[in-house]
Amino acid sequence: MGLREKGETAAEVSGTARALRAVMVPVVVPDAPVLVDTCGTVGGAVGTLNISTAAAFVATAAGARVAKHGNRSYTSRCGSADLLESMGVNIMCGAEQASRVLASVGMVFLFAPNYHPAMRHVAPVRRELKVATIMNLVGPLANPAGVRRQVVGVADAARAPLMAEALAELGTEHALVAHGEIGMDEISPAGRTTILEVRGGAVLRWTLDPAEYGLDWDRPEELAGGEPAENAVRTERLFEGRGDEADRRAVLLNAAAAIYVSGVAVSFGAAVGAATEALERGGARRVLEALRRAGGPVSTS
Repeated sequence: MGLREKGETAAEVSGTARALRAVMVPVVVPDAPVLVDTCGTVGGAVGTLNISTAAAFVATAAGARVAKHGNRSYTSRCGSADLLESMGVNIMCGAEQASRVLASVGMVFLFAPNYHPAMRHVAPVRRELKVATIMNLVGPLANPAGVRRQVVGVADAARAPLMAEALAELGTEHALVAHGEIGMDEISPAGRTTILEVRGGAVLRWTLDPAEYGLDWDRPEELAGGEPAENAVRTERLFEGRGDEADRRAVLLNAAAAIYVSGVAVSFGAAVGAATEALERGGARRVLEALRRAGGPVSTS
């Protein structure tokens, strides 16, 4: 809490991430340099559907390889692990099984407590605090599969440059740090998003206007998320082509970001096209079905 009150520095965030990486359980994969992670630091003014998680499926369907690192919710109604469990995905894969699932499906979910045993004493405190801490910033930087390409959403505009600098210090290949200007820790269809693009140690700042891609939406309240079961239904409807338009636009924007940093598309516009085609052709639904099969029965033990 002390760091949160005084304001973290990039050196503190990257240093904590290095310390966490040093003691985590690694997932050994041959394609780590091209893997992508999609996540947010949570705590936004707009509590949304699990957009980055849904986007991971669409990005995978478009050809990206995704190692999604996540947890249960500490500050919102539904975390990525809560959502996936409600969708019938086994979130308890160990390192060896995770490597096999990734090789088979092109996507895997890495449940943070399985890979960061050193944090087991911190989790109850975070749950009790119910506010964002430095771990919300560090968690996205300690992916067990060693990803070097990321999309990181930051709800607090002041912390976006800090995250970008930390990613650069950690040797990230290509990343987008996104701050939805209405207070979202994702790329927003409801207004502009500030992007800090990290590549080769340099940081480029630009503004993403969803209207440029025909994906703008003027009713942000329609993005509001619910409990895990509700979010699961909405996400699966989206994958089946029957989802809400607000959800569709938000997910396409964030999937495009992952596709772009993965190298599958050379521009954000091309990535939007790839994401749209993947979703419309049922690719995200097929990735979900494959992930269910490869992961085996759902277990919470």
